[in-house]
Formats: sequence, structure tokens, C-alpha cells
Amino acid sequence: MFLVEGNKTIVELQNSDIKVREIFSTEPDLLDGFDAEITRIDHKELHKISQLQHPKDSVALCHIPERRLMENAVFNLVLDGIQDPGNMGTMIRLADWFGIEQIVCSEDSVDVFNPKVIQASMGSFTRVNVVYTSLPEFLQASPNISLGTDMDGDNIYKAAFPENINLIMGNEGNGMRMETRQQLQKRLSIPRFGNQKKTESLNVSVAASIILGEIFSRKVR
Repeated sequence: MFLVEGNKTIVELQNSDIKVREIFSTEPDLLDGFDAEITRIDHKELHKISQLQHPKDSVALCHIPERRLMENAVFNLVLDGIQDPGNMGTMIRLADWFGIEQIVCSEDSVDVFNPKVIQASMGSFTRVNVVYTSLPEFLQASPNISLGTDMDGDNIYKAAFPENINLIMGNEGNGMRMETRQQLQKRLSIPRFGNQKKTESLNVSVAASIILGEIFSRKVR
């Protein structure tokens, strides 16, 4: 089981494959028509069960859905050892925004159903298929071209991009591990325009947003 908090996100569960077992709400009238048992609670009780420092109006107890790898996805966002829940949630939102249906994670990446990931994804977790597997095995079997970041890689603003892509983003501190890096077929770099002595690197979710923005901008030119 896992928790989803806030009416705005809970309402989105109705159009997903996630089954809600029960909702605990200080304002159950706002969830009229929801196909789940709703229990009225007061604000003190909400504070006790919420994972948030400043809880919202409702908490939904949900069954973890079974997610399977979609083998023919034309674009996979691939996450190698992502540990920060905020980064994971943000990249799920990015995938949703750019219409990427699947995120493939290494088995040691942070759990998509971690409460902080759910909160950071702002409902996008209901629309993106997030799966966990051995990345070397997945990348070896995938027909897509595997792209990843490297300081000596091709400038993303000049590089050509294939149609079918696995975009690999590595761990926040260590980058992608060697066995994943060995599967790269194209290396990309984000050029710096500022003071190079003061900024060592970009946050992984920021880097992902820059690269995705450039890839998808080519589709509308």
C-alpha cells in the first residue's frame, strides 16, 4: 500500500490504474462521487496520519499497482541510481510533460511510491509507467539508441538525435555507473555559458529538463 495526499492529486487517481482502498478527509464533501470509502477525520487526526509537515485536506490509502516494462516504447527516460525523491518526482513530471510514457529505473533507484516522490510528481505518477530492472540487460536488449551525458560529449544544441531514444541520467553524486556507461551509443554535453570556476555541475533533474527541451524542440521546428 502507499499514500496519496491532497484532493487535487487524489481526484486524478480516478482516471488511472491505481485502486483506492480508503480515503481519510477533513472535507469529504469535496470528493463526492469518488468510487471509494471515505472516512471523515478532523485536522488533528490528519496531522497524525499525514507524511507532510503541513498536511492538506485528505489522505488516500492505495494499492500499489503492478507495472510491467513496455518493450516497444519509442522514448525511455532511464534513471541509474537516482536517490533523491524530489529528483525522481520532478523527472516523472518531466516525462509526463513531454509525453514520455515510460521511465526505466535501476533496481537501487528510489521507490516511485515513496511519499516524497508521490508529492513531488504532482499526479504525474498516474500517467507515466515507472519500472525497475537491470539496466545493462535492458539497454542491451533495447532497439533504441542510448544517449547519456558526458563532459566531452557532443554539444546538445548541435547534436543530431535519433527517433527512438533511451535517455540515461545518472546518480546525483556519482553519475551513471560504468556498466551503464558502456551501453552508451551517443554522448551529450550541456555547454556552460557562465563562470566555469563556480559551477561544477547541474542538478540531474535540471539537466534532464534541458536535454528533453532540446530534443523535443526539434520536433516542432
